[in-house]
Amino acid sequence: MSDEITIAVAKGRIYKEAIPLLARIGIVLKDDPEASRKLMLDTSWANVKILVIRTTDVPTYVARGAAELGIAGKDVLLEYADDNLYEPIDLGIAQCRMMLAGLKVAAPVVDRPRVVTKYTNITKNYFAGRGQQVEIIKLYGSMELGPVLGLSDWLVDLVDTGNTLAANGLVTLDHIADISSRLIVNKAAMKMKNALIKPIIGQLADIVGDGS
Repeated sequence: MSDEITIAVAKGRIYKEAIPLLARIGIVLKDDPEASRKLMLDTSWANVKILVIRTTDVPTYVARGAAELGIAGKDVLLEYADDNLYEPIDLGIAQCRMMLAGLKVAAPVVDRPRVVTKYTNITKNYFAGRGQQVEIIKLYGSMELGPVLGLSDWLVDLVDTGNTLAANGLVTLDHIADISSRLIVNKAAMKMKNALIKPIIGQLADIVGDGS
């Protein structure tokens, strides 16, 4: 059994906030991802590598065992929902909210409302919990245009400041979930490499104050 640990980290904001957090437990990047073409980045721990990938791919890499650990947003984890993952720590980084939003001035919604989102599973589960049938239209970006151009009645998306909604004449209608980044672990790796993984989990939990 290899004693190497690979940590898959989502690109963008999560990466920028996760790397300093890992550095606090001594896992410091030796490679500069901006200057290197390497896909697996070396760290100050000889047996720990960092894999920087698209946020939606992180749970797949971890669930399938290509990486033992991962750092991804709760939004992606709710959408992915795989039994092969543990989610031991809320790292408290890259925080935002999953919200239902619509036009500030809108005609009454009749029949089955139309909702644009890229979070189809989250949206389906949310409206199922309300006992409401909706038509879900999947988009990959610019959700605000859905209600503005009449493609949909509402949208479901991540909201940080709310400035983009306001600039397009939209308002939040309901709070669906608080979102932050979580440490995830492959279940099989947790058993096979427990002696290697448990200290990482413990040190990160001590830093963020999450003893779950």
